[in-house]
Amino acid sequence: KLTIEGVPTLFVVDPRRETVLRRVLGSATAVQLNALLDEAYASWKGGAAQSAYAKAEQLFGAGQDKEAAALYEEALAQAPSGWPLFARSADALVQALSGSGQRALCVAAARRLLPGVGASPVRANLAAGGLDCALGLDKADPERKAAIAEFESLARDVLADATLPLAADDRSGLYGSLVGARDDEGDKEGARRVAAEWAAYLEGEAVKATTPDERAVFDSHRLSAYLAMGAPERAVPMLQASEREHPRDYNPPARLAVAYKELHRWDEALAASDRALNLAYGPRKVRIYITRAEVDAARGNAAAARRDLEDALAFAQTLPAGPPRDATEKMLRERLAKQPPA
Repeated sequence: KLTIEGVPTLFVVDPRRETVLRRVLGSATAVQLNALLDEAYASWKGGAAQSAYAKAEQLFGAGQDKEAAALYEEALAQAPSGWPLFARSADALVQALSGSGQRALCVAAARRLLPGVGASPVRANLAAGGLDCALGLDKADPERKAAIAEFESLARDVLADATLPLAADDRSGLYGSLVGARDDEGDKEGARRVAAEWAAYLEGEAVKATTPDERAVFDSHRLSAYLAMGAPERAVPMLQASEREHPRDYNPPARLAVAYKELHRWDEALAASDRALNLAYGPRKVRIYITRAEVDAARGNAAAARRDLEDALAFAQTLPAGPPRDATEKMLRERLAKQPPA
């Protein structure tokens, strides 16, 4: 029933109407979770800004990003000085503009709102969101290059500010956006250098972990950093350890399949994807089928690659009806159309 664009997605739901009062993409610390609940409650208190904000949250929770963005703008325009939901509304507005493909408006909003959020974690989100939207501008847009440079600098400033109370995944997200900016510029060496900084940061965070669960939290981001460095082999021992420590979790073998694919270790990639498929459930299985298809295509087995995508499509058609399934089916049909004949 709910729109989930990424995992995890946190919802605050009105149990009487089953309407979404608040949707947050990504994880949250205990402090952030308490703030999320407080803000959702505050949106019920009335007032012009709160009323617009509450409507925006419901639309955003339902995946109606364009309509939500207009109401977040309205809420911010009517907000009194010191409004406690300013930072949250600014963050959600940039997300909604990005999600609805309004890249230029997203860049402008992030630029305008960033100074007003102060020393809060939202500062990182606006810097990363603005940079990602700048990268998404049309290549012919005369503002694109300057906007990328502007937000790349802002993102670096946020990373350098040790006083900001940033969660590890927020800081990691900034590194990922900076890698994207260097890639876009064609600066392969610069991208690898940022990716190496990213990996070193995540390795330092993983060392602080006191349990296997805490350490595995960083696996996904570390894999991304190692791939961006061109060093997928560095992910293998980490993911093998996670698979041993979490034998019922599909994530470690699914990520191992990606690492082995990049290393051209085809048989190991397929074996890892088989293990992941046996554990995965719901929409997550589709991504694993796609990895298999990429492996089979890379090793020259077009028939197997087509079969993998057909299996993915057949599975996707068993998922609950709604926009997420429709988008998944459309994506898979497009991939199948590009496959060479078996």
